[in-house]
Amino acid sequence: MRILVTGGAGYIGGTVARLLLAGGDGVTIYDNLCHSKRAAVAAGAEFVEGDVADRALMEKTLRAGRFDGVMHFAALIEAGESMQKPEIYFRNNTAGTLALLESMLATGQKRLVFSSTAACYGEPETTPILEDAKLAPTNAYGESKLMVEQMLGWFNRIHGLRYASLRYFNVAGAIAGYGEAHEPESHLIPLVLDVALGRRKSIKIFGEDYSTRDGTCVRDYIHVQDLADAHLLALAALKERDRVIYNIGNGQGFTVREVIESVRRVTGKAIAVEECARRAGDPAVLVAGSEKIKQELGWRPKFAELDTIVRSAWEWQQMRYA
Repeated sequence: MRILVTGGAGYIGGTVARLLLAGGDGVTIYDNLCHSKRAAVAAGAEFVEGDVADRALMEKTLRAGRFDGVMHFAALIEAGESMQKPEIYFRNNTAGTLALLESMLATGQKRLVFSSTAACYGEPETTPILEDAKLAPTNAYGESKLMVEQMLGWFNRIHGLRYASLRYFNVAGAIAGYGEAHEPESHLIPLVLDVALGRRKSIKIFGEDYSTRDGTCVRDYIHVQDLADAHLLALAALKERDRVIYNIGNGQGFTVREVIESVRRVTGKAIAVEECARRAGDPAVLVAGSEKIKQELGWRPKFAELDTIVRSAWEWQQMRYA
């Protein structure tokens, strides 16, 4: 197959691109490099530097590539920032994806795997969260992704666009030679590892008064390779199914303090903590119920243990800064 991967110079898109290439598929990466570098593009992939909102360039790329599907990762991802600058999230994530969908229609592309988010759910009424749970985002980032899901439903109904929407939670870990390298970095595990590496003095804990076992937020951490495997299965499923929506998570929730303790165990380093007030839009608990994709596509997480996830990230970060 030939696959277009938008945001393929990023963390998750870059991992998926490498797995596609390793499986013998042709890959074109389309990325504007706003939070990445040209060096992050996988060896063996074709590369187009551009924004998904650039209809002319996107249509040219789609026509030239004769693709079997599109995997769409290009987006802004920081929930906290989205509560300060919601406009850039709706412009980039929502309007940008609409431009991509219009380009796909114009060029006859009919299969899309969309990188969605558990932030679509907001504060869950029950845990673990299932796919039919109420969709009520508590931040503009989640709303920008939910609006895309709503568009996809209509494009499927009216234009026959086949799509998979994958709602995932906190992604971490690394594959051999490639891992998380956001610029700037906002995710907990690499930030705590920065403290272990001496690149940061302390890690901030935002809120200690949540109704959780130690007062800090609970999140479901999924290893990036497990997540990438789910994307490949979802793409294959679109040969027979015209619309699928799945949660992707390992089904376990870990508090912020438990993540910090895991880093201490794995690295053997002392980790200084700075206690801060809550951030706007942060739900107390987000844990995935992923039984649907397990039953329908046979997906299983292979790296579900927190220390295993942290250890792979630690190996990557040490290599990255060696």
